[in-house]
Amino acid sequence: MNNKYQITRRNFLTGTSAVAFGITLNPFKINANSLNDLNFYNWDDYIGENTLSNFADQTGITTKMDFFADNDELFSKLREGNPGYDIIVPSDIYVEKMIKANMLDRIDHEKISNMNNIDKNFLNPVFDPNRGYSIPYMWGTVGIGYNMSRVEERPNSWSYLYQSGKYSTNISLLSEATTVIAIGLKYLGHSLNSMNIRDYKEVEELLIEQKKHIKVFAEDNGQDLLASGDVVLAQEFNGDIAQLMLEDKDISYVVPKEGSIIWEDCLCIPKNAPHKENAHRFINYLLGAETGADLADYIQYATPNKAAKDLMGKDYTNNPAIFPTNKIVKVCENQIYLGEEIGQVIQDTWTRILAS
Repeated sequence: MNNKYQITRRNFLTGTSAVAFGITLNPFKINANSLNDLNFYNWDDYIGENTLSNFADQTGITTKMDFFADNDELFSKLREGNPGYDIIVPSDIYVEKMIKANMLDRIDHEKISNMNNIDKNFLNPVFDPNRGYSIPYMWGTVGIGYNMSRVEERPNSWSYLYQSGKYSTNISLLSEATTVIAIGLKYLGHSLNSMNIRDYKEVEELLIEQKKHIKVFAEDNGQDLLASGDVVLAQEFNGDIAQLMLEDKDISYVVPKEGSIIWEDCLCIPKNAPHKENAHRFINYLLGAETGADLADYIQYATPNKAAKDLMGKDYTNNPAIFPTNKIVKVCENQIYLGEEIGQVIQDTWTRILAS
């Protein structure tokens, strides 16, 4: 096993000197007067081992990083105003939602010389035409991580998580309403972008009935529960499970036969960012070929950076847990922003599920 994988990514920040990595993890404080700061609001476990320290070495800019558990938390944190973040990492439909809510600044492409490293397939997404407000960071799927020695067969259907007591109290679902409900729609044979309120009622009834078998709605730490043996099956983002697979050969990942979400996470600059120039420098740095390759190799998500991917080995580029096959892609869907009315239906549905 490569030595770098002996320290889990979730623990490397707290198990080492933050100063050595060119970051600070102190409670977040805004210092808009410092020209050498970058305030980064990111998913936990979603940055390379040396990404920030190398950025500090190259630029003298110190990154202060906070973590959020899901897109709902990110959106809520910034909805009433930016507390001082320069870079945030929302997922595709939340990019569109934040654009419509006037929460993002335009990105100056003239300051991003490494734009040409991006795979052309990611340059004009439906949620942000011509990349006016976002730069692709990573992409992937949502599927089932599982412990191979504790299951009788490969769990290749969402039924194991949504409509079965076979692994009762040994399964976890994500805690993000839009993701869990969208996959429920997919399992029931609907589009995960359904506009039919009756479809959401079906998912509500399904999950309320299934809830007694669900151990926890996990805040993006299903991989930790799987690693510790607290669950046998975990609904998770593919990269989180791919990381774990490098450390534990008894862990595997599957996108169920009904299909799933193909998602994209993005780098965005929120309104009123105090260090916009540093934000542009950071985005350009992340799009560098070697930086992008090191980042992708460490966090084990699919990179949209073609120049970075070209530097990677086959154990990464040919890994189906990272890059889904064409057969899987055909049964998956990209989420789109469905508007405030359906958004409220989703939140009301989720509230009733959690309260049941």
